[in-house]
Amino acid sequence: MKEIRVLGLSKLGYGFPMDSLERGMKENPHVLAVDGGSTDLGPFPLAGRLPLPLIEKTILRDFKIELRAARERRIPYIVGSVGIAGNNEQLEYFARRFKEVAKEAGYHFRMAIISSEIDREYLKHRLRTAPEGIEDLTHQGNLTVEHVERSSKVVAQMGHQPIVQALREGAEMVVCGRACDNALFAALPILQGFDPGLSLHAGKILECGAIAADPGSSSDIMIGTIREDHFLIAPTNPNRRATVRSIAEHSLYEQRDPYTIQQPGGYVDTRAARYEPVDQRTVKVFGSRWVPVSCKVKLEGAGFVGYRSFIIGSVRDEAVIQNLDYLLEIAQARTRDNFPDIPKEAYHLIFHVYGRDGTLGALEPLKSKGDPHEVGLLIEAVGKTQEIATTVCAFAKSIILHAGFEGRKSTAGNLAVPFSPDLINAGEVAEFTIYHLLPVKDPGELFPIRFEEV
Repeated sequence: MKEIRVLGLSKLGYGFPMDSLERGMKENPHVLAVDGGSTDLGPFPLAGRLPLPLIEKTILRDFKIELRAARERRIPYIVGSVGIAGNNEQLEYFARRFKEVAKEAGYHFRMAIISSEIDREYLKHRLRTAPEGIEDLTHQGNLTVEHVERSSKVVAQMGHQPIVQALREGAEMVVCGRACDNALFAALPILQGFDPGLSLHAGKILECGAIAADPGSSSDIMIGTIREDHFLIAPTNPNRRATVRSIAEHSLYEQRDPYTIQQPGGYVDTRAARYEPVDQRTVKVFGSRWVPVSCKVKLEGAGFVGYRSFIIGSVRDEAVIQNLDYLLEIAQARTRDNFPDIPKEAYHLIFHVYGRDGTLGALEPLKSKGDPHEVGLLIEAVGKTQEIATTVCAFAKSIILHAGFEGRKSTAGNLAVPFSPDLINAGEVAEFTIYHLLPVKDPGELFPIRFEEV
């Protein structure tokens, strides 16, 4: 083959214009690929929960349309990070739902299901027998048995290798657990012998649909054409265009290093990459290079840590804003004093002051530029039980509402609360417990593949 065309669909469930899909299919793509998940939603989906019904509805809406397009052309269809986090519960649930859709439509094909969830006992064994080379990606320190035990679910992020193997063995649809986004789009080109560096770099651009176009959108479609020594990228929507800037910028998206795109078993070196306009809507990219290295896969673990309650309020009083840190300190101290029977480690009381430093917290560089005339205050309590969280949150609010301070001109009204009831119980709270790189001998060893005839 002189070239291979990959239709990069928008995120599964994000929707897209039907005209964009129809225009893309007229380009005779060899494969459709779509990313179905992310850690953008935080640790809660990974910890062991299926998506909300509304999310499932939009996922299946997109899936029906995309599967029909793939089956009409008899081309592979690849879905990654199924169910948002890609744990086994989500993978099996959506694999079953996908089969139901296919059966209803009368389709017949060979489907590969690739699991990415890691058995916690396996991880504990690795920590006891071969802990060397495990790398922390955040600030959690060395991976320990305690990290594993705090995790209700752990997944590994597969690269292109298991997907290539599934396609090699005849899969017409591949449903993946947690996967590197660009691997979904690069797998078929790599199987067909195209350069891994170019293929994975192209996949990097295609991973979020048309977000790399101008104007960008994650609810639209791009097509990539991979050739021997370059690839082309263009949106299928005539109202968007690929520009040198938009494509180069997306090459930096979510990267720790602007010149490398890390993958299991190697990385894409983009130092020599060049971006050239082909026409007003298409960009040519060449010079990307695949560099093999010893294989490490990213582990993502999450577990439940308690229950959340919160109250939203606002402050529009110069004196209160100037004394707000003092009031928050009082709320912390009086809450501790008022509930001596609740251990300190049983809850966390957290304040977010929006309009001042609510987004960046201690990292906010503009805190000293003067007080705003209005701030929003989010009072958050996370407790070992919902009762603890509710009790702590409500009490802290009452202290902030009425506490006095020097220069105060009224006897109440420190906080305006827009809702009644003002306290919202948000249920279980999860945290990321593992975010580490694990050395493996084979990039496919953690990702078992099974096949089903649909």
